[in-house]
Amino acid sequence: MKNGASQRLAPAAGSGSPSEISHCSTNLNTSDLVTELRVDDSDVTTIEAMKDSGHSACENRPTAIDLFSGCGGLTLGLKLGGFRVIGAVDIDPLSIETYEANHDDVTVWTADIRDLEPSEIQSTLDLEPGDLDLVAGCPPCQGFSTMRTLNGSLQVEDPRNDLLLEVLRFVDALRPKAVMIENVPGLADDESFQVFCGRMKKAGYCGDQDVLNAAEYGVPQRRKRLIYVAGLRTEIPFAEPVEDKLTVKDAIGDLPKPGQSGDPIHDLSERRTPQVMRLIQRIPQDGGSRTDLPIEDQLECHKRCDGFKDVYGRMAWSEVAPTITSGCFNPSKGRFLHPEEHRAITMREAALLQGFPDSYKFPKATSKSSLAMMIGNALPPPFIAAHAKVIRNTLQLKGVTPSGDWENM
Repeated sequence: MKNGASQRLAPAAGSGSPSEISHCSTNLNTSDLVTELRVDDSDVTTIEAMKDSGHSACENRPTAIDLFSGCGGLTLGLKLGGFRVIGAVDIDPLSIETYEANHDDVTVWTADIRDLEPSEIQSTLDLEPGDLDLVAGCPPCQGFSTMRTLNGSLQVEDPRNDLLLEVLRFVDALRPKAVMIENVPGLADDESFQVFCGRMKKAGYCGDQDVLNAAEYGVPQRRKRLIYVAGLRTEIPFAEPVEDKLTVKDAIGDLPKPGQSGDPIHDLSERRTPQVMRLIQRIPQDGGSRTDLPIEDQLECHKRCDGFKDVYGRMAWSEVAPTITSGCFNPSKGRFLHPEEHRAITMREAALLQGFPDSYKFPKATSKSSLAMMIGNALPPPFIAAHAKVIRNTLQLKGVTPSGDWENM
């Protein structure tokens, strides 16, 4: 455990019927709660200035704990949404090192959550049951991913699936005023999620779920995610989508060419075989695909396969990016070629397309695969910020958290 803050830039049915949530408050006016939110450097600067000056508004903000924190996307989103993150847990040392480089005001546990007792967090952070405002987390989602269920089976036996139920231990002990879980859409079909929702309801939480596209919440990327939000005896609505979508050009169009930019994660070199480089150079710019090429110009493996048409495809300047994954540095894993240059996107470009600020630090910029794993598995901060803001506003409307003066900062 170590004292470990922040730095830029298809609907699905809900989980509960009216009868299932009849014990919850239903008189919320969502128009009073939802406002558009854009993430930029000014938001980050405000947070840092408050932290550095000891501004009272920082202390007045509602509190949150980030379970499965990764490199800090969820924490950054919570901070931008008006929360003060006081604790975080993750098992991966490299992710924790990155997290602490950006969130040095948060107490961090490098631990397997299955071995961490809620009482340790309570003791360290001096928390009584009911003191904490929000428990948030994204349990490792590989066990629920679509690619793992293409054989037709909806249930996947993966020990990581049970990590969702670990959240219940912390909810039971901490009794937070709200809970937010984010994951891949496939989580909704897993038995563990049904158990989780049932036990949350039994504990007095009014929960709902939906599958939302991060591109509709200020993220320049097409990324459908399941989000579950619950309030203790209080319904919490989802954030409303913003009208304008950010594009690939908005996110990365003004970056210098990689190589000598001075940004370590933008300058990491890539190596391709001459055959692959010839293929990349032939792909039409600004959204072109390998399928635009004559069959004789395609790789032999592509001639034999009619699927995965995004492989060796270019992003389009005027559109959102495809889902950024842990394979985003490799054009053989998806549409990860730069719109114009003959290369895959850099790790800085991947981070910007995830909604991270360009000032976000990645201390060990030596391995593209490890960087892509952290970035691809992260939660897009603007998406989280939009929903965190609604959670905060709902709790304040109910008078269960301090209002502070965050809106006036």
